[in-house]
Amino acid sequence: MNTSTAVIDGRPTLNPALREFWRRPARIRVLYGGRASSKSWDAAGFATFLASNYKLRVLCVRQFQNKIEESVYTLLKAQIERFGLRDKFRILDNKIIGRETESEFLFYGLWRSIDEIKSLEGVDILWIEEAHNLTEEQWKILEPTIRKAGSQIWIVFNPRLAKDFVYKRFVINPPPRTEKRLINYDENPFLSRTMLDVIEAAKAEDEEEHAHVYLGVPKDDDEGAVIKRSWIMAAVDAHLALGFEASGAKRIGFDVADSGADKCANVYAHGSVVLWADEWKAGEDELLKSCSRTYAAARERGASVTYDSIGVGAGAGAKFAEINQQRREEGDVHPVQYAKFNAGAAVWEPDQEYKPGTRNKDMFANIKAQAWWMLADRFRNTFNAIRNGETFSDDQLISISSGCPHLERLIDELSTPKRDYDQNGRVKVESKKDLAKPTREGGPVPSPNLADAFVMCYAPGDRSIELWAKLGQ
Repeated sequence: MNTSTAVIDGRPTLNPALREFWRRPARIRVLYGGRASSKSWDAAGFATFLASNYKLRVLCVRQFQNKIEESVYTLLKAQIERFGLRDKFRILDNKIIGRETESEFLFYGLWRSIDEIKSLEGVDILWIEEAHNLTEEQWKILEPTIRKAGSQIWIVFNPRLAKDFVYKRFVINPPPRTEKRLINYDENPFLSRTMLDVIEAAKAEDEEEHAHVYLGVPKDDDEGAVIKRSWIMAAVDAHLALGFEASGAKRIGFDVADSGADKCANVYAHGSVVLWADEWKAGEDELLKSCSRTYAAARERGASVTYDSIGVGAGAGAKFAEINQQRREEGDVHPVQYAKFNAGAAVWEPDQEYKPGTRNKDMFANIKAQAWWMLADRFRNTFNAIRNGETFSDDQLISISSGCPHLERLIDELSTPKRDYDQNGRVKVESKKDLAKPTREGGPVPSPNLADAFVMCYAPGDRSIELWAKLGQ
């Protein structure tokens, strides 16, 4: 494909600011930035130019597409009309075909059609529109699907959150042979005076929101999240910045895998400092193996274990008792203490006040919500101590060592679940099922195994009754 120019009947199809972007050879082209920047129009214009001169198969996708009007079909039609090319294309109900070049535009929604897309052959260009919702799992399927010699992948999106896969993968750490370009409204020569006035008014009203919407600056925080990402970032090595040490109880949270793609996870905390994390794939029939792995980690660190007792985890207590009994028979007098955590159980100390005038049982739908909110309080306190110089005791703070394994994903997972409410107005945390729904705002996300293990390290409960009875003590 000759990308050195893109002119139809003497009229340029592209924003002049992007000519070099399309000219440079690349396997992956990433156009990102704020609204009103011409990104999608430019991609549609260049695709129209190419399809009118070469025989190409262009696959146009987005995460959700319930009807053809939700795709870039409408943009392509507009560009075809704009450049007087209506007689060169057959515009059908579900595809666009070049009359002379036999080029073909296909339109799919990723969520419903990923398996069908996987079987497509001979694709020259994959155009992913509104790509901020693209998941890592989908990318692993799409990338090898576009395998024709000289084929390209176009990724077009407005950045949403700094933690989103597509922003981290294609802007922060792009693959080889990637051409990326940030473009905003100030480089769009076709923008009307009316729209410029709207943008300037938005800047005067809220400069931070203006930067996100019109300058392509991703947000660190999802305002609906229980724990804000900015709070978590402030907590990295907060014990060093604020001068407190790891001291107090040592605990390992153990999130037990349910099934499918779910994974087991361990997180180790010494008092207010989280120091270590582990994650692994295990089948339901490998509970003893996973418990043994967790047990060994607890022994090594002198820690107790709090485990998820819902689903397959219900049998973990019996496995820990079995391991303890075996070691006791071998002369070990220091068994690992363990306690279960049932996320759906009633709140801890229900009649105690969470805040003045509001009791725990009136605030939280279940102990999972209580645990997440108590942890969020620690993160908020730490943020305020770091940023604003406020003073708190060590047990009101939280720190995550920068040397903790899986740190980046731990940050992502902790800042993902959103707050929700039950029918009585009590707060609860977005469930794993809700996180996995295709209709979820921001797109579906994998199970937050590491985050759940983290929360279990700090879950409220009576730590003095950690199941010694099964040892006959």
